[in-house]
Amino acid sequence: MIAPRFLPVVFKQASRRRTRTLLTLLGVGAAMFLFVAVRSLQDSVRRATSVLAADRTLVVYRENRFCPATSRLPERYKNRIAGLPGVAQVIPMQIVVSNCGVSLDVVTFRGIDTDKVDTIARNWLMIEGSTAAWKSRGDGALMGERLAQRRGLSAGDSFNAAGVIVQVVGVLRSDEPQDENVAYVHLDFLQRTASKAGAGVVTQFNVTIEPRADLERVAALIDDEFRADPDPTRTRPEKAFVAQAGSDIVEIVGFTGYIGWGCLAVVLALLANAIVLGVQERVSEHAVLQTLGYRGGLIARMIVAEGMMIGVVGGTLGASIAVLAVKLGNMSLTNQGLSVNVTADWRVALVGVAAAAGVGALAAAVPAWRAARHEIASCFRVV
Repeated sequence: MIAPRFLPVVFKQASRRRTRTLLTLLGVGAAMFLFVAVRSLQDSVRRATSVLAADRTLVVYRENRFCPATSRLPERYKNRIAGLPGVAQVIPMQIVVSNCGVSLDVVTFRGIDTDKVDTIARNWLMIEGSTAAWKSRGDGALMGERLAQRRGLSAGDSFNAAGVIVQVVGVLRSDEPQDENVAYVHLDFLQRTASKAGAGVVTQFNVTIEPRADLERVAALIDDEFRADPDPTRTRPEKAFVAQAGSDIVEIVGFTGYIGWGCLAVVLALLANAIVLGVQERVSEHAVLQTLGYRGGLIARMIVAEGMMIGVVGGTLGASIAVLAVKLGNMSLTNQGLSVNVTADWRVALVGVAAAAGVGALAAAVPAWRAARHEIASCFRVV
């Protein structure tokens, strides 16, 4: 765009009015903070709800039921599901939640059979405690890392939520968002202490299909198997189930897209205002530069570079703070016992910085074009 030797001149022009430049940087930073935070939320929801070809997990739920408290299926369905073609494994689960609505802090208990924990734990990294300690204690709970951090819990602590009192015997880390936000307890314990339906009734079945099996075909087979039963089922891929259960979250996040565009509009207005004021103050200086051999095109490119520089610095500031806030905030949106982890990485920040740079160049385009067309004599006549 411009030779590196002209960058000190651009920097000097941008920093001449320090107070105005600083306020502009802070405004751009605040807008890019919101933009990156919104993008992080949108990306998190997309990852949590997009069904991929490699996904192999189905969720069997009671038909026409949504909140875990209303989904009740006979535990004996397990054997019939396991006998269907394409099914590799069936895990019955009892789900108890502290709040069935959308919230940032929901406690979700998952009751599973004792002999199934080792299978599920293949994807876990035990930070504290062990699955062996969980097996040996009837009221033991294996806590997801995010849930443990939000509640300040560690192995050895007692915990009470949703009418369930448990002893934390381990803290786990997992790549699965749902594992990070739940407390795994013994199925029979949860059925006795929190389930109104009692023993023999579960909330759902998590079904793992064989590698070459088709998710939709196996889901249809399961629903057909129980269509005439008193408790019919509705089976979906796990991520599709999360998308349906978290429909309120998806709608909220969809609306935040307008906030992101609004942030870019704010950046455009701030930078345009700062650049226009700066160019008006330097009209006579541009004339001097022209007499020294600076062509109009070079002056225009320097003004555009100034807008991009302010955009990059302010964008870097806001995007960096946004990524750190999301990482340290450890936030999860939960609805009907299913969670969407809000995560951010530096790629999102780079997108924000690039957007700020592009908006900076756009904001400076018109002032740069006007400055390039000024004649030397007319510049000296401007007061």
